Amino acid sequence: MSFQIADTTLGSRFFLGSAGYPSPYVLEQAIAASGAQVVTVSLKRQLAQGCGRPVENNQGQGYFELIKQSGAHLLPNTAGCHTAAEAVTLAQMAREIFNTHWIKLEVIGDTYTLQPDPFELVQAAAELVKLGFEVFPYCTDDLVTCYRLLDAGCRVLMPWGAPIGSGQGLVNPYALRTLRERITDVPLIVDAGIGSPMDAVQAMEMGFDAVLLNSAVSNAHDPVLMAEAFKLAIDAGRKAYQAGIMAEQDMAVATTPVTGRPFVLA
Repeated sequence: MSFQIADTTLGSRFFLGSAGYPSPYVLEQAIAASGAQVVTVSLKRQLAQGCGRPVENNQGQGYFELIKQSGAHLLPNTAGCHTAAEAVTLAQMAREIFNTHWIKLEVIGDTYTLQPDPFELVQAAAELVKLGFEVFPYCTDDLVTCYRLLDAGCRVLMPWGAPIGSGQGLVNPYALRTLRERITDVPLIVDAGIGSPMDAVQAMEMGFDAVLLNSAVSNAHDPVLMAEAFKLAIDAGRKAYQAGIMAEQDMAVATTPVTGRPFVLA
């Protein structure tokens, strides 16, 4: 199940968000149950909770330490940014605070759907790549936007399944399948909109490299159990993809021959 991303080998294809859990203890247990080796953190939300105090003096620091102690790679994100300039500034702050050049780039263009702004996103990605960041861009399933992000130097793409936190699953399977078929040499991670383990299985069966989700676990009645459910679903979807899924047919096909032997004997 291991795969290579951003010059790092990971044993899990489950990327987990860290927002909205009932308590730090539940978050810690959910990370363990998920087996995730990459956990996203929102610097902007933590700074807001700190009421303007330096991050090292507020309670958010313990939250960050909890995630680091899990052994997972921290993936800071630029959630809440609406311009390229704002996202670049926040990314630079995150690099200093977390000592990582990984950044999940979010530049939102619409406050209702939280859809990324493709123009600001590509601009920010190009600037951050020049500054030495490994950029994980949160984007739509638009093929041309993904091409432009690759041109900007991104080595990972994170197309959405549906709007953030909507739980709608994969609303445009055709577009996602097209991305996977057209972009074969870059890791693709379905990010946002995943509502149930079934959605994660579907994404992995399409050949996507990983799944990133948050709300479907943190909002569950039992986040720890749900984290484990998603872990199993992602593993199952990947194995099914590798094994080869049978093609759908319009007509019935008998599974047992009506004549001859049902098994081939050596």
